[in-house]
Amino acid sequence: MNVRDANPGNASTGSQAATVKGATDAALAGCAALVTGASSGIGAATAMAVAQRGAAVALAARRAERLEELATAIRDQGGTCIALTADLRDAAQARRTVEDTADRLGRLDVLVNNAGYAATGSVEESDPEDWERMIDLNVKAVLHMSQAALPHLLRAAADGPRGVADLVNVSSVAGRVVRERSSVYSATKHAVGAFSEGLRQEVTARGVRVGLVEPGLTRTEMTADGGAAAIARDIPESSWLRAEDIARAISFMVTQPPHAAVNEIMVRPTARGH
Repeated sequence: MNVRDANPGNASTGSQAATVKGATDAALAGCAALVTGASSGIGAATAMAVAQRGAAVALAARRAERLEELATAIRDQGGTCIALTADLRDAAQARRTVEDTADRLGRLDVLVNNAGYAATGSVEESDPEDWERMIDLNVKAVLHMSQAALPHLLRAAADGPRGVADLVNVSSVAGRVVRERSSVYSATKHAVGAFSEGLRQEVTARGVRVGLVEPGLTRTEMTADGGAAAIARDIPESSWLRAEDIARAISFMVTQPPHAAVNEIMVRPTARGH
């Protein structure tokens, strides 16, 4: 079964997968994927990557204009895509985003929790409002999105075309390695790692694979403000990862055969020794 959305407001079911130009295969044909933080960077690259594998894609973020640009690009290449504007720090909006995806695309087989926020600074000097924003988006939004998605993912695993469903949380190397001036950000990413492993144990026997992807220094809008450069120290920006590198890791994770679960991928720049 395939979901296809010729009109952004009206998804319908067909028998053949919509194939994005340049697609290498249709491993996700008949599936629907929801990607958060999809207006730029890793989220945008991931949305394009899963569309190229045959999935119908729901894009979620706050910037409606950017989402529509990406949705148009995916549709122009033959893919199926809808744009959902939401501030996922609001629990009600997060849950509604999941339900809107399932309603408009007819199902949900893959959730990629990618939306996030980073602010650096010492605990002594940093702004507590930044702490709240990181906790709300990096942790609470992941919890609400995941819980809302589980009934749909479990249903997809039971009767979907692949026999499995996937929930991927995008964390960070900061969830493993704590560095100076990033204590709160690291704390949120450690929480995502712990949550992902706990959830994996709860649902893996029912066919829902839970994966954790931990990028190192990656060139995105979030790292363009100079904070990441301070952490990078002597690693030139030309050696940083690209968003497409992380998207490939996510695509690899969610296109494994049903009997194989890749639960964790850490991606670091080759130039980084620690």
